[in-house]
Amino acid sequence: MRVDRATGWLDAAWRRLSPNHDERPDGMAVDLIVVHGISLPPGQFGGPWIDALFTNTLDPDAHPYFRTIADLRVSAHLLIRRDGDLAQYVSFQRRAWHAGASSFAGRSRCNDFSIGIELEGADHIPYDDRQYARLAEVIAALRTAYPTLAPDRLVGHADVAPGRKTDPGPAFDWARLRRLLGDAN
Repeated sequence: MRVDRATGWLDAAWRRLSPNHDERPDGMAVDLIVVHGISLPPGQFGGPWIDALFTNTLDPDAHPYFRTIADLRVSAHLLIRRDGDLAQYVSFQRRAWHAGASSFAGRSRCNDFSIGIELEGADHIPYDDRQYARLAEVIAALRTAYPTLAPDRLVGHADVAPGRKTDPGPAFDWARLRRLLGDAN
């Protein structure tokens, strides 16, 4: 697995192009990975709904919950589905709209300097083994392409938006991911 630095695309991912992105600020280095959890409808897995949300094609009549989010304009750089399948929505060179109002280490606007990785999951449902393996592979490829992504620059959405977001939730095993990455103490 490799990131093409010239284009910002991961060679192992399906491309599902989102219009929800823009330029990073001039000279802004990518130095943070934000891990998220998402399921649509909440607590349900599979189906086309996450792709539809990130590409602004979500049918508000397909599920009652979708009426509450159909007008959102959000994205992520990557999605790792339950089976480990990868979709990329936004080039790593661009700012994806994943973290919202956020801050890390005294810096606000985390979208400016982060890569957002969504895991198909829910806060209290264990993530799949294949997702951990794939996430570790992705992070290793990103760290090779972007040496500024140090081990201490890996956080959850809840860490950058406390009180507003809870994902990837208590079901996510951070220690397991760090062992897979070789980051464990």
